[in-house]
Amino acid sequence: MELPDLNAVVAYYRGLTAAGVSAGLSLPRGIIDVVPAARTVLVTFDPEAIRSAGVRDWLESAEPARDAVSSGREVTIEVSYGGPDLAETAQFLSMSEAEVVRLHTSSEWTAAFSGFAPGFVYLVTTHERLRVPRRNTPRTVVPAGAVGLAGEFSGVYPRSSPGGWQLIGTTTAALWDASKAEPALIRPGDVVRFVEA
Repeated sequence: MELPDLNAVVAYYRGLTAAGVSAGLSLPRGIIDVVPAARTVLVTFDPEAIRSAGVRDWLESAEPARDAVSSGREVTIEVSYGGPDLAETAQFLSMSEAEVVRLHTSSEWTAAFSGFAPGFVYLVTTHERLRVPRRNTPRTVVPAGAVGLAGEFSGVYPRSSPGGWQLIGTTTAALWDASKAEPALIRPGDVVRFVEA
């Protein structure tokens, strides 16, 4: 299903999942997964358990849930600010490094969708005051736990990998642990708050 923008995706995803269930919309038998992306929501289902018309009816009956509290999960991540791009990010935004940190920690971030690597979640907030471009030259190695900004997003690298985001801090939080029943620390629809370590 295609939606007009990322805000609509987040609200619709919440309506189909935890928020929708708490509002009385049950997850039909045969639905395997609901996966948000930048402009779409993918629903996979077992055709032997539910017909496509039943999935369509369920999708059409879902109401967007715009209230972040209704998602029921809040994740707090401690960050040691002082990443290699904090000074450049502050200069680009015409504010002090302390103001960047204050704005990053005072903002409520919503997990819009995951991708890139297991445990990597694209986080969005309600303002654009921390919108910065990606680096002109990506790094060949970004350490696990690096906290970054790029475009409208903030995110945390769950493992060492290449990357082009502006790195403003680090965390020791484990974003992905395959040994757990729920391996991802942050799931789409969650509310994330960053706090200074």
